[in-house]
Parts: sequence; structure tokens; C-alpha cells
Amino acid sequence: MIPAAAHIELNMAALRHNVCRAREYAPGSKVMAVIKANAYGHGLIRIAQNLSAEVDAFAVARLDEAIRLRKAGIQGRILILQGFSQADEIEALLQYQLDVVVYSEQQVRLLESVTLSGVLSVFLKIDTGMNRLGIRPEQFSELLSRLQLCQCVRQPMVFMTHFANADDVQDVKTVQQLTVFTKATKNYAGEKCMANSAAIIAWPDTRLDWVRPGLMLYGVSPMLKGFAKQLGLLPVMSLYSRIIAIKQVKKGETVGYGATWKADKNTCLGVVSIGYGDGYPRHAKQGTPVLIGNKRAPLIGRVSMDMLTVDLNGCSGVQLGDQVLLWGDGLPVEEIATCAGTIPYTLLCGITRRVQVLVKEHLGEA
Repeated sequence: MIPAAAHIELNMAALRHNVCRAREYAPGSKVMAVIKANAYGHGLIRIAQNLSAEVDAFAVARLDEAIRLRKAGIQGRILILQGFSQADEIEALLQYQLDVVVYSEQQVRLLESVTLSGVLSVFLKIDTGMNRLGIRPEQFSELLSRLQLCQCVRQPMVFMTHFANADDVQDVKTVQQLTVFTKATKNYAGEKCMANSAAIIAWPDTRLDWVRPGLMLYGVSPMLKGFAKQLGLLPVMSLYSRIIAIKQVKKGETVGYGATWKADKNTCLGVVSIGYGDGYPRHAKQGTPVLIGNKRAPLIGRVSMDMLTVDLNGCSGVQLGDQVLLWGDGLPVEEIATCAGTIPYTLLCGITRRVQVLVKEHLGEA
């Protein structure tokens, strides 16, 4: 099979390796793989099928994602991170045997008002400082008591929170949030779930009964500084395209829309068949690297919908059809995100449907 010019390779062996790394960081914890947002652009069903035997549960953001997983035959525990907001959603949670996050008094009232033929597994979320979803610590005892009286809620519940700054090892907020969570839950029975990817790596005291790896599963560093390789993680996604034109530009000539780049010397440039229509960031700055063979070539000119251009002066021997790596195995997506003034999440999630997907099962597979 000849791959399309713009395509991604997904390495399932790297995915499984990264799960093992999460378990090495948190050997006493159960692993809940976060596969929301189409598994961070890697394919919801595909990733769940490959991890079903490797993890203890999955987490998604919304009910529709979980229903898709069930209809695809995924049998394990699935947690809905955004919970529910109306009674008919509660019925669906029971029908599809889904776990759910409760984070507000309104949800508690809904659970008190419904009559169900079964029980729900609830993760009670405490807002320890993120100030997004979660009940305030001073509400915890009252709402917990009310949930304990709900016949439709399985006991004991799991207690959880979410960190705001775990990616910054110098920031004190993570310790503050841990302190708030510990104080609120210390006298109550129930498993505890705190650590996201960054906390798994950097904050050992947060590795409790459950951990929730997300970005690290896909071989990307969740930390403010550094790269995944330094953490023993392997990239799952590699984004490729190929050279479709090579041409000479004379000194003083410009390249691309807006004439944002002017040649300061005679330049050999390559046109690569990929652009923001494929998910490559339009605002990647001049000099953002691509990899051709084992050599880096800098981006020149403005990224357009279907193409971008690179300076080939430092890459002798490049030919039409040569493969170009935009990010992945050999060129960290973290680096490209920095060049584009964004974060790796947006790049991974931004790959569009016209990009072909190829799956590799083994490390080093061609």
C-alpha cells in the first residue's frame, strides 16, 4: 500500500510501552487510561482496543464517547469525566454500565430524585484549587452523606480531584491541593484518584489507588520542560509527508503568502505536501524544523492549507518523493509545539480526517 503524501503512523508497541512506564512510576496504583478527544487524536476505538488488556479502566470526557466504546465492544470500566446534567443521561449511564463523576449539588439532587433498577459507580470530585469542576471542600461531608443514602449509588464511592499545575515541579499549588484533598477525605472509606500524567511522573505522594495517565500514554512529556525521551516514553504518533517539488529561489526573492520570507542568498527549497488543512500549525514560525532522512530542514515562508516550504541548502541529495517527518519518532512534538506557540495536545488533536492513518504493531516496523 502506497501511503498518502500526508499520513500518520501509530505505533501500538510504543503505546503499550508507555502504559508499562506509567505502571513503573505508580506500581501500587490501578491505571485509568484517558482516551478522551478521540484518544488525543490517535483514534478512540483503536486505542481502546489496543489497551483493553493493559489497563484497569478508561476515562472519556462525554457520554457519547463512552457509548461509542460500548457499541464497539469495549467491556471494561469507563468513567465519564464530565458526568451528567439531566435525568435521561443517568438512565443511559446505567444502561451502558458506565462510571460517572459527580461534581455538583445539582447532580446529587438528580440522583436523589430518580428511581433506577441498578446502581451507579460514582467518582466524587472535590475542587481542591482548579476551580473548574468539583464540589468545594466545605460541601464534601454533606454531599457525601446524601450520596451514601442514595440507593442508586454503589458504596463506597471513589474520591478524586484534578491538578492545575502538576507540570511545574517548582510550583507549590500541587502540594496545596494534595493537602486539601487529604484533609477532606481522611476520615472516609473509599478509593482515591488524583494523579494525571504530570503528577504520576513528578509527585509521588499523589499516586494513590488510581492514576489517570493521558498525554504520557501517547509518548509526549506532560512537563513544562524536557522531552518524552528523557522520561522513557516513546512517541505513538509520527506525522509524515513527502517532497513534491524542488526549486531554486534567487537572493532577494520571497516565498509564500504575505511574502513573509525573503532569501538572503540563492536558496534551494522543497515543497512539502502538508499544511493547516491536515492539522499542521499555520503559525509555526520560520525555522521550525522538519526531518528529511537524518537531517533537519527549517521551515521558510508561511504555512498554507495544503503545503509548506523548507530550506534545503543544508540537505544535499534530497529528491522528489523523499519522506519528510513533521513530528514524532526522531523529532519531538513538544519541540514543534513550542515553535508554533502552542502545546502538544493541540497538535495531536488537530490532525484532520484527510490524513491517512497507518498502524504499526511493533517497534522498528517498517
